[in-house]
Amino acid sequence: MRIFDISQEVFSCKVYPGDPKPQKKSLSQMERGDLYNLTAFSMCAHNGTHVDAPAHFLADGQTVDQIPLNRFVGMCFLARHTGNVTAQDAQNILEKAKGSKHILIGGDATVTLEAAEVFAQSGIWLLGNESQTIGPEDGPMAVHQCLLAGQIVLLEGVVLNDIPEGQYFLNAAPLNLATADGAPCRAWLMEM
Repeated sequence: MRIFDISQEVFSCKVYPGDPKPQKKSLSQMERGDLYNLTAFSMCAHNGTHVDAPAHFLADGQTVDQIPLNRFVGMCFLARHTGNVTAQDAQNILEKAKGSKHILIGGDATVTLEAAEVFAQSGIWLLGNESQTIGPEDGPMAVHQCLLAGQIVLLEGVVLNDIPEGQYFLNAAPLNLATADGAPCRAWLMEM
């Protein structure tokens, strides 16, 4: 059994343009003579590897704490793709996924609005990618709104380097942040 950590390290993670970077502060250090080590940190809910809840782009959307955990955990299909994901590409991915409710797209891929519409009507629960945003970086709103309105949780900023296309078990459970529009997670895949 192999487990792949598909999460970015938080303090060196990628950050969407304009979002604050994670910061840490040492409150107590044994090397300074303190009795214990203690670290405080601050970060945006959408730094590094994170999930987007519908509330991220929908005024009446669910927040992270309102989404059932099965939306983040279960059998997953990892597809490899480079470039724009078209509607036909989305359909091909869904066919290869064979009914999986969780889909990850590995590679330098951008989900187009047309592909988002296909995914939104498919009944999947989670769609993830390696970029810090699922849609085009210069205009991600329409893709987010389409997918989130389709009740699809988004998993962004995963690291899928040399993991081959195929079926895996996914755990991408987010931190339980009440009323939050997103949350960081320690995502991993298990080879089946």
